[in-house]
Amino acid sequence: MPRLLRESPLNSIWEGSGNVQALDALRALQREPQALDAFLTEIGRARGADHRLDGAIKDLLTELADLEGLEGRARRVVERMALVLQGSLLVRWAPPEVADAFCASRLGRGLGQAFGTLPHSLGLASVVERARAVV
Repeated sequence: MPRLLRESPLNSIWEGSGNVQALDALRALQREPQALDAFLTEIGRARGADHRLDGAIKDLLTELADLEGLEGRARRVVERMALVLQGSLLVRWAPPEVADAFCASRLGRGLGQAFGTLPHSLGLASVVERARAVV
């Protein structure tokens, strides 16, 4: 772990800047339309399981449908794609309290990004206990 932490600043140099990576992702989707179809099929498998995920999917589809200035929005769109995919996988495969916390913190609307801004109604004690069991 210490080596990985020391080398982490180099990853952005080896892989290219965030903008280059985001633009590459969009270009790959344009060159290989079946990749976008596969992505949409994958995230579609979780539709209806969580209202925040459904809203994020709808917002993402709106972003992808608007090709005007897409390159200028590349980072936001690709980040949203990653979050939606993560949410889709968690909703389908993770314990419900983990998926609920992720969707609330990453896909919910009106929440801050700072520590301590999650709704008090989430079952966070079981999430913490699950993390302790791994350690």
